[in-house]
Amino acid sequence: MQGQTERPRGQLKSGLSHMNTLIVKLGATGDVVRTTSLLSQLNGQITWITAPRNLVLLDGLRSNLRCFSWEERTIALDRRYDLAINLEDTIDVAQFLRAVEYREIFGAYLGSNDSVMYTQSSKRWFDLSLISSYGRQKADGLKLLNRQTYQELIFGGLGWRFTGEPYMLPGPIETGLSGDVAIAADAGPIWPMKRWAYYKELKQQLEDNGLIVNVLPKRPSLLEHLSDVRNHQCLVGGDSLPMHFALGSGTRCVTLFTCTSPWEIHDYGIQKKVISPLLEEFFYKRGYDERATTAITVDQVLDAVIAQLEATEPAAS
Repeated sequence: MQGQTERPRGQLKSGLSHMNTLIVKLGATGDVVRTTSLLSQLNGQITWITAPRNLVLLDGLRSNLRCFSWEERTIALDRRYDLAINLEDTIDVAQFLRAVEYREIFGAYLGSNDSVMYTQSSKRWFDLSLISSYGRQKADGLKLLNRQTYQELIFGGLGWRFTGEPYMLPGPIETGLSGDVAIAADAGPIWPMKRWAYYKELKQQLEDNGLIVNVLPKRPSLLEHLSDVRNHQCLVGGDSLPMHFALGSGTRCVTLFTCTSPWEIHDYGIQKKVISPLLEEFFYKRGYDERATTAITVDQVLDAVIAQLEATEPAAS
């Protein structure tokens, strides 16, 4: 059984060149993509355990990175790690970490009473999570008040300073779908209020302005989905995987925030955030209320998209 130890903040960087690091981040896929910004800080050998569908986004990203699916996780037990970074909050992952040999840990682990706990170093992130020591209600309140990005919270806990380190993405599989504006209208079953009510009206108005607009289709491969995003001048959608693909590939985006935190997303200078006036009322609510999906107007989003498209145009000589 592995004991929980952690390095004092600020002392990590000196050992990065030779450290053996384990990262456990299974999903959601957008969260995996934004976590790749950590790779720029880790120069030793890295092992990443993730959900099977995400392997295609990680495999081959760096020569010092190997990745395994959760189902293949026992392969990762072949070595001792200097640092284990666990960004999952579930008991099955915490139980697995008990079998891992590591010197230090950042994130969630299994406590002596078999409950999921988290290290002091990672409290700035996990205090806002489902396993917050403050309980769910206060955690959501703290999340609403938080003004640091995900990267600032994680980097800071590891003793680093986030300075805009980019996501890392693989090459896409070309699809041929291209245009001025891509619309990512889908929202998963967990967050139905992320689906804005007026994508159809927005598409019509953009096309009336002579723009080529495509609603992103479902693709069999995440790499095709990445290509669809990259082949447009601007992406419009909610807080979702296509948004992270846009941020990671340098594609300007307009992102609508109806029930999740806009402040946790680093905009990389290419994102316009449109925040619902009812955000606080529906913040991190997982049910459905039509008012949450209609509070942002078509004109607000249209103006933001036009401004982003104008920003992609080369300056007049």
